[in-house]
Amino acid sequence: MEGCVNLQISTKNVGIIEAFYNSVKPIQLVNVVCDVCGQGKLPSGVTEIPFEIPLKPKPNRALYETYHGVYVNISYSLRCDMKRPFLNKDLQKCQQFLVHYKAGVTNCPQLPLKENRKPVSFELSPANLASGGSGAPDFLLRGYLDTVCCNIVKPFRGQLTLVRCASPIRSIELQLVRVETCGCAEGYAREATEIQNIQIGDGDVPQNIPILIYMVFPRLFACPTLITTNFKIEFEVNIVVVFEDDHLITNNFPIILVRE
Repeated sequence: MEGCVNLQISTKNVGIIEAFYNSVKPIQLVNVVCDVCGQGKLPSGVTEIPFEIPLKPKPNRALYETYHGVYVNISYSLRCDMKRPFLNKDLQKCQQFLVHYKAGVTNCPQLPLKENRKPVSFELSPANLASGGSGAPDFLLRGYLDTVCCNIVKPFRGQLTLVRCASPIRSIELQLVRVETCGCAEGYAREATEIQNIQIGDGDVPQNIPILIYMVFPRLFACPTLITTNFKIEFEVNIVVVFEDDHLITNNFPIILVRE
């Protein structure tokens, strides 16, 4: 049984050659070998051999949830090797399995208290855009998110309303982004990539009509927020408004995922 964290440095940060030579060594979380059957002969038919391996991390290590990212991958697998006599090729089979925390367990010390997880209101207009609103039409978008500290097994919820807009809208979208940080010799390489994009408004949406925000977190591509000395896995949500002239505005919300 083996569990490890595979880290990869983005070529956007250091280039292809540097990323190849500065590849981060995998972090082994668990590695256990046991004999389930001694030397002998198996009878014809089906033979069932029960086995049990304790899922405990190596000293000075911790177990993390299974996660498939772009620059960070956390995986666990069972591998069975059958040694066979001379002139017969050994047999091998590998099977991945999933690991997730018990409710209430976390590896993120910055989690807010439960009673502080209140709705977060937002307002989007040209005046409060980071770019200063240059080129953006006159518009006002108001809404709220139920919370930015989210239970990974429950949907992400909220609501938004287009109060006014001087130009036609093509689409309103909800984007889930992973932010992966990997340690390397020169420092840290931080990279944000899209996990999924959900359209919550199609075409020129009517004004002053509430639009519900609802998104389910994908099991393999999201995990509870994880902060370690060697790497970080964090998440953000973007609300994206696309106008008919292809002008695009985005409002970013860092979120924390927990398992409760």
